Amino acid sequence: MMDSMTRRDLLRTAAAGCAAAVVAPRVAASLRANKAEKDAGWITGEMTGAQALVASLLIEGVECVFGIPGAQDNELWDTMKSKGLPYLLVTHEFSAASMADGYARSTGKPGVLCVVPGPGVTNALTGIGEALLDSIPLVCIVCDVARGDKYKAFQVHELPQVGLLKPITKEVYEVSHQAEIPTAVRQALALARSGEPGPVAVVVPYPLFIATHKYHAAPPAPPEAPYDEGAVAKAVQLLSNRKLRVGVYAGLGCMDYAQDLTRAADLLQAPVATSVSGKGVISENHPLAVGWGYGPQATRTAESAFKDVDLVLAIGVRYSEVSTGFYAIPKTSHLIHVDANANNLGRNVKPDVCVHADAGLFLAELLQKRECLQRSCDAKLAARIQSWKRDECKLNYKHYETCGVDPMALVLALRRSLREDALLFMDVSQTEHWAAEAFKALQPRTYFNPTNNQSMGWSIPASLGAQRVHPGRQVATITGDGCFLMSAMEMSTAAREGLPVKFFVLDDRAFHYMQSIQKPAYVRTTATILAKLDYAALAKGFGVGYQELDGGDVEAGVRGALCHEGPVLVRVIADYGKRPVRWIDAVHDRYTKELSTEQKVRFLARIGSRKLTHEKEND
Repeated sequence: MMDSMTRRDLLRTAAAGCAAAVVAPRVAASLRANKAEKDAGWITGEMTGAQALVASLLIEGVECVFGIPGAQDNELWDTMKSKGLPYLLVTHEFSAASMADGYARSTGKPGVLCVVPGPGVTNALTGIGEALLDSIPLVCIVCDVARGDKYKAFQVHELPQVGLLKPITKEVYEVSHQAEIPTAVRQALALARSGEPGPVAVVVPYPLFIATHKYHAAPPAPPEAPYDEGAVAKAVQLLSNRKLRVGVYAGLGCMDYAQDLTRAADLLQAPVATSVSGKGVISENHPLAVGWGYGPQATRTAESAFKDVDLVLAIGVRYSEVSTGFYAIPKTSHLIHVDANANNLGRNVKPDVCVHADAGLFLAELLQKRECLQRSCDAKLAARIQSWKRDECKLNYKHYETCGVDPMALVLALRRSLREDALLFMDVSQTEHWAAEAFKALQPRTYFNPTNNQSMGWSIPASLGAQRVHPGRQVATITGDGCFLMSAMEMSTAAREGLPVKFFVLDDRAFHYMQSIQKPAYVRTTATILAKLDYAALAKGFGVGYQELDGGDVEAGVRGALCHEGPVLVRVIADYGKRPVRWIDAVHDRYTKELSTEQKVRFLARIGSRKLTHEKEND
């Protein structure tokens, strides 16, 4: 072959070798630089907008995207599949938001949903609103209609997506060019979990998913956690007064700092009560844990313990309507309120000290000030708490005559049967208040309740979102029959994906919660009776296991359901009996006190006249 080469060929080969000798080091250096940038979290290279979005989610560690593909986002879903980003098809966009919510609550990381514009957005709004009011980090990817130079009038799903999303999110990132996608997505994930967590939306017109761009996008700067040094110093000074008996009221903001919270409570020898969302920030078996709330709506133990408190240290809580029983907040001599969102401070209570600070940073500072805060072990306090707990436990186990299963018996049986790290999802029902009192959360992120938006039907999809990323954990829900009707179709997702959630449905063929509120005020019920359902046939149709509890040995039935390998629908034939509900009683008392004399007279007159009639007026 060499004999056939001309002089020109030899010169060309030599020239190429020289060029390679010059270019090779530059190419190697460029490759090293690109690798370093990728290792540092950069999004680099030429790709489509869909590829850039998926690359952003992957590099941020997103474990699953929940939603339903549609005309505007098929390109994005196909890219998720190509790039190996896990996704879960749901039956309704409300479920997509609730699954992302359940994922976020159980992991502490932002949940991600992807929806089409128009009905996809409006269907998801309720779930996104729950995340906003409950301080849950979500990112909603909305694949919008064409905008800019691609816009044409009267497109399908052409609702004002941004306008719909702004009131119920921390921020809406509107993308107008494919180059903006990585930064928008990654900033949304960072914002969702920073400060007070909450939902964030990213709206991307669908033509940008197929448009290409040569990306060179840096990772967003980590957000700075709030920390008001001056306010922290004032709080420490007040806490150092050992004449003041301290009680800690801890919320969801403390969930990732459970160990430090427990150490701080031991340091201050302070009883610890939690909000509903905060259950689990301290093991409820701890000697200083007194349950949820600290007023008449709360556990009896918490109410008793906080009667002796001079100074309440509230951390990561907002004093919302639900957690305070319609703002039935007992007065204390002193209050320190700590929160990552300055707008939450002093809204419903008047603190001595408002501390705008991240709960973790604040608790770390308390532990650093051990010498000036340390208090002697209060054995008498621990003994009183233990005694109150025993008394309360006896009341919870008190038998009320029923023609079925007492929901409190179900709650207690689940606690005895589930492992300590099991995940329990409650729905909006009267039973949520009994569970808040009686179900002991023993680890962080194991007890979940849609607290402040009270989205009925939330627990079924939320539990699936958590089970999807916790395959080895026990996951159960307690859902009323009314809530079941709102999201039951999602059980088909559990069957399809083999997600072994145990669905306990309290069946009394009524909106019992509404009945318990309506009857005292109106001496009748209205629009509360539900249809009779064949739950066994439903379970068979969904392709899930089935079991029925109708009194008898409730715990044996619960354990039987938990032993089943796949998803199980458990119909619990419920009889609520006459068991009191402290939360409802507290709200009723508080509401009554706020009525004017004229309003009270009118209510009493109406009640009196209806009690004289003998007609059946229920529904």
